[in-house]
Amino acid sequence: MPYFDAASSAPLHPVARQALLASLDEGWADPARLYREGRRARMLLDAAREAAAEAVGCRPDELVFTPSGTRAVHSGISGALAGRRRVGSRLVVSAVEHSSVLHAGEAHAAAGGSVAEVPVARSGAVEAAAFAAAVREPGTALACLQSANHEVGTAQPVAEAAEACGAAGVPLLVDAAQSLGWGPVEGAWSLLAASAHKWGGPAGVGLLAVRKGVRFAPQGPADERESGRAAGFENLPAIVAAAASLRAVRAEAEAEGARLRGLVDRIRARVPELVPDVEVVGDPVRRLPHLVTFSCLYVDGETLLHELDREGFSVSSGSSCTSSTLTPSHVLRAMGVLSEGNVRVSLPAGTTEEDVDRFLAVLPGVVAGVRERLGAPEAATEPGTSGSLVVDALGKRCPIPVIELAKVIGDVPMGGTVTVLSDDEAARLDIPAWCEMRGQQYVGEEPSPRGGVAYVVRRVA
Repeated sequence: MPYFDAASSAPLHPVARQALLASLDEGWADPARLYREGRRARMLLDAAREAAAEAVGCRPDELVFTPSGTRAVHSGISGALAGRRRVGSRLVVSAVEHSSVLHAGEAHAAAGGSVAEVPVARSGAVEAAAFAAAVREPGTALACLQSANHEVGTAQPVAEAAEACGAAGVPLLVDAAQSLGWGPVEGAWSLLAASAHKWGGPAGVGLLAVRKGVRFAPQGPADERESGRAAGFENLPAIVAAAASLRAVRAEAEAEGARLRGLVDRIRARVPELVPDVEVVGDPVRRLPHLVTFSCLYVDGETLLHELDREGFSVSSGSSCTSSTLTPSHVLRAMGVLSEGNVRVSLPAGTTEEDVDRFLAVLPGVVAGVRERLGAPEAATEPGTSGSLVVDALGKRCPIPVIELAKVIGDVPMGGTVTVLSDDEAARLDIPAWCEMRGQQYVGEEPSPRGGVAYVVRRVA
């Protein structure tokens, strides 16, 4: 059964498994103790730290291990903000950061700080100039920028952002969870966070690097372990396995990355040819080698994922219909792209051409089946006679409002309008995206007297 969700968690690398089993016998003692078993554990911890620091591109004494990548992000943000509280309390982030960064920002705002979000282009990348302008604002204490996006794979201009931050005297924290296994992060960053299970290490290990000279004040109760930046007894076997697997995947990264990029290129090219009304999102060039995301019109994302699972493929989605919040992915929303029927394919190391070919063979039938069950429309060809229509989709969730719009757009003449009433937050994103894909004009939105929002579309094609 092909597993195509490596961006969520990569399968355990064979080297990680070997190192984990070996260190369970050798690394169980307290590395802070001076007796023989403690010294042996300390040697394993020091070796793991040196290996991880080499891969990150920092000094060993600048890197600590944390219980998770999320904890590394939270500790890095809170510590850097506290260390620079005399400068100000303004935090700059991109609009497509991982939820761990955004949640840390929410906590900072609740405590009286301020958070500025830098918007992204339709590719998912921030504009370096806009990011530079944001960090130059007075009172900016810290900036955060991911190295590559976890949902669409777009690589961010980290080197340019780091240069701008350096010129402004603002430290830059990079969330490198998705990219660290593929190579070091470019640029003069100040802090870096990552998570072992993203590159094939065991879950429960993160790392946080803080460059010398960065003002940093760890928050929470004091602890003597990991330079006071990660409280608690180290999970040494997992740390050893994480460092060993990071070194192993780095050795394989160039060849495996090139191979997986070719497979992803095939998916990016073939899916729009095989499945009508599909939008492939994310930068086609500046991206992670193993990840591709696309959205299918008139498809319920949750149903699509279940049907692909029945066919033997494990994929993920950012569609609002797969979330208990019923709101679209903040990444897709920030990009302004279609969110319904969203599929993220992230290939783990070792994925075969046969797996990808079978996925491409299965996908068209799965999408067609879901669309048929939802009553998706055929393309309208004849102009209607009514100058305007109103579609009441209140209380209906994605992708029904868009399906209802598509069914009636042919019933109005050229220049006529269709007004869709919807209380689904995803409609604010998906109706304009549908207009762009189908060559219709999105007029805008206004409050509806019946509740929800009235979205107005003019037929021009």
